[in-house]
Amino acid sequence: MWLACSRRCGSDLFRALFAEVELDASGGYQEYRIAQPGYICLSCGAPAFDLGEVHGQMEADAEEEAREATPPSVDVLCPVCESFVSVVPGEDCPNCGAELEVA
Repeated sequence: MWLACSRRCGSDLFRALFAEVELDASGGYQEYRIAQPGYICLSCGAPAFDLGEVHGQMEADAEEEAREATPPSVDVLCPVCESFVSVVPGEDCPNCGAELEVA
């Protein structure tokens, strides 16, 4: 975890907004759990971000863009086996292996 203020005030104190704290019967701290990411800067009150998650989010965004960049499949009638197939342009017939011309 690497928190940073969105206003770049330089503070190193933050509050977790959705943290659950477990205590024993005498009120002593036992453990905590972040239920949902959400932090604020204690110096200026601005939202804070976990910069440690940036790399993972960038990879997820790149994978999503790659999936969206793949060409859509096209339904064509194979001239050899005369079957109706759904292929991406440039693929061969999945049934007989014949080259398909997709316009």
